Order: sequence, then C-alpha cells, then structure tokens
Amino acid sequence: MANLSSATGTSALIGAFRALSDPTRFAVVERLSLGPAAVGDLARPFDMALPSFMQHLRVLEEAGLVETRKAGRVRTCTLRAEPLKAAQDWLDAQRAVWERRLDQLDSLVAELHRTGEGAAPDAGEDDAP
Repeated sequence: MANLSSATGTSALIGAFRALSDPTRFAVVERLSLGPAAVGDLARPFDMALPSFMQHLRVLEEAGLVETRKAGRVRTCTLRAEPLKAAQDWLDAQRAVWERRLDQLDSLVAELHRTGEGAAPDAGEDDAP
C-alpha cells in the first residue's frame, strides 16, 4: 500500500494525480508508456508552442512521472513507474475499502429482506393511521 502517513507521501501522490489531470500531460504519459521519446516527437501531436509544451513536461518532471536527459541537441523523456505504482497502490486500497463497505451493505439488505423489515408496503395500502 502507498505510504500516505507522511506529508511527503501524500504530497507526491497528489502531485501525480494533479499532473495526470491535464489531457495533454495524460497523453504524454500514455505515449511514454510505449518507451522513451524525444521532446520534439512528444510535442508534435499537440497544437501549442514548444515553450507551452515544455511547461507541461516540467509539471510531469516535478511530479516525478517523467525524467529527461539531454544528449547533444536532443532531450529525451522517459516514464518513471514509481509514482504510478504509488497511485495504483492507493487506488487498490480505496477499492478494497469500498468493496468491503458494499459487501456489508449487501449483507444488511439481504438480512432486512429475510426478516421482512425491508419489504415495501403493498400497493393500495392506506398510509393513514
């Protein structure tokens, strides 16, 4: 499970979700899941100036989702899996909590139906005392 007990763990997780909330950054992460790519290649599908695209990359780098390396004149980006793993761990923990709660609700509803407490009043039954 992701360590959310520390402010740093929570902050990193929030940063990753914030970075992924933008469609451009989400698409960049999806593309990088296929393998490393040059900044120019990553920017090409988007209708924006390179400096604007670089701001998106900066957000992804600050969230720890992307790492860039410069070799000569080419800057290459690589996806870092650790923040995505932390997000997946957090989502798995949330799923387990809600599945347990829904199972408890199902049990309660089934019990109410068995005891007759959950039965709807008959149609045409007078609600007046």
